[in-house]
Amino acid sequence: MSIVGIGVDVVDVARLGERLTRVPRLAERLFVPAERALPLRSLAARVAAKEAVGKALGTPGDLSWHDVEVTRHDGGPPVLVVRGAAAQRGQALGVGTWHLSLSHDAGIATAFVVLETA
Repeated sequence: MSIVGIGVDVVDVARLGERLTRVPRLAERLFVPAERALPLRSLAARVAAKEAVGKALGTPGDLSWHDVEVTRHDGGPPVLVVRGAAAQRGQALGVGTWHLSLSHDAGIATAFVVLETA
C-alpha cells in the first residue's frame, strides 16, 4: 500500500452557522439529506471533510458536495461514502482505502483525509 493523496481542511463553526441562516438553501447544496439534521459542529466537520477529500483527490473540477458523505456506523469512527466524480477520481488514482479523522474544538472543525492504494 502507498499513500496517493492527503487533504486537510478547517471550518469556523459560527461562520458556517451564519451562512446557513443567511442562505437557507445552502444546506441542501452542501449536505445529503441524512447529514442535514446533525448539530452545527458536526455539519462544519462534514464541510471540512468534503473539502479535505477534494484536496486529497487533487481538486477535480467536477466534484459535487453530494459526491462525499460522512456517516457513522453504531457509534464507530466516521466513514466516507464517495460517489460520482469523487469515486471516479479515486478509482483513477487506485484508491482502495479512504481514511478520515474529524475533530472540533474552540469553534473550529477539522478534517484530515488520507487515501491509500489497495
